[in-house]
Amino acid sequence: MKARELHRWDVDAAAARRIQDQLRRRVSDAWVERPVRTIAGADVSFPQKDLALAVVVVLRFPDLQLIETAVRTSPCTFPYVPGLLSFREIPALLRAFEALRTEPDVILFDAQGIAHPRRLGLAAHAGLLLDTPAIGCAKSRLYGTHEAPGARRGSASELVAEDGDVVGAVLRTRSGVRPIYVSVGHRIDLQTAVGFVLASAPKYRIPEPLRLADRLTKEKRAAYR
Repeated sequence: MKARELHRWDVDAAAARRIQDQLRRRVSDAWVERPVRTIAGADVSFPQKDLALAVVVVLRFPDLQLIETAVRTSPCTFPYVPGLLSFREIPALLRAFEALRTEPDVILFDAQGIAHPRRLGLAAHAGLLLDTPAIGCAKSRLYGTHEAPGARRGSASELVAEDGDVVGAVLRTRSGVRPIYVSVGHRIDLQTAVGFVLASAPKYRIPEPLRLADRLTKEKRAAYR
């Protein structure tokens, strides 16, 4: 799975913000109806200070059976800067995606999509680079305000930006548990994104592609202790 080269990675924080402002205009929330037979989950961790460990898992959809995994590491030179996580993590993720034999139809990222101060979180950024329908599915809020969703599975409330735009959904994937934050990454609308997240979370709070990616990430990073 080959990524597009849309910009350089050897940039400072100011240049990274300018890149985000440029790329945000290219994000699409248009979903073209098509068969979805595979869904991926992507996760990144840092077993060492300057080393990123990226994991991508691909599952059949809708039965969520694991069919492929890819694990890659990459040196990380970009510092941790709030709002610029994609510049720190995406280079390793792209290496993992390039190693896949199966090209996923939809990708879930443990990150934000357009629910981001410059409307270009990691899921939107990576979705653009991979030119694939992408969904941000984060455990916590980065940006926006919201009311509490209902207590039952499937309940959702709008995540609203400072300018009043709806940038995501606060979704209850299991009754009585904490919600997750779903936002458009690229080439998908919010309602469809919420539908895929719910369909991918039949048992747990976290959708199965991301749950398996997180588990594999923890297993692999243990080798660095």
